[in-house]
Amino acid sequence: MVVEPWLGALLALLGSYLIGSIPFGVLLTRAAGAGDLRTIGSGNIGATNVLRTGRKGLAALTLLLDGGKGAVAVLIAALIAPDLAPMAAAGAFFGHCYPVWLGFRGGKGVATFLGLALALHWPCGLVFAGVWLLVALVTRTSSLAGMAAAVAAPVSAAIYREFEVVLLFLVLAIVVLWKHRANIERLLAGTEPRIGAKPPLG
Repeated sequence: MVVEPWLGALLALLGSYLIGSIPFGVLLTRAAGAGDLRTIGSGNIGATNVLRTGRKGLAALTLLLDGGKGAVAVLIAALIAPDLAPMAAAGAFFGHCYPVWLGFRGGKGVATFLGLALALHWPCGLVFAGVWLLVALVTRTSSLAGMAAAVAAPVSAAIYREFEVVLLFLVLAIVVLWKHRANIERLLAGTEPRIGAKPPLG
């Protein structure tokens, strides 16, 4: 059976979107009896907010699964046709940030970005992880670490001459910054909570 290229790209985009839209943070906290994650802390569905429930194990598992779904989507697409991998990466990322199951109100995309970056070009993924860890250790601010890592991704892709993913990483980095706009306001105001602290609601 011959599949038209546009149809293959569409299927990769939709399939990876569905993978990315699985809200692991919400599912895990609910299963553990920790309540609805969307009503806790900042209301975000990612690992940082899971950590605010006091369940470090759940936060680590959420981080792993949110990153893993980005990597899995890319690897599945690459097995079918390598050219579909960037499309699958975009689908998984936007699925996490705008999941249909949660009224398109999802996470901020940092962990999923890390997973898909590792799958698309692992050196860029390592740069992403390294920048996140460095900024997090120095500033103790998860949002700043996530934004710095996202910005580092297209820069590292350009340095490695992986030009086929530079534009993709740039678009994803812009979305990450947009999703963090409230955090940016708090950073400028000096009220952004540190890692492990309880944030203001909203």
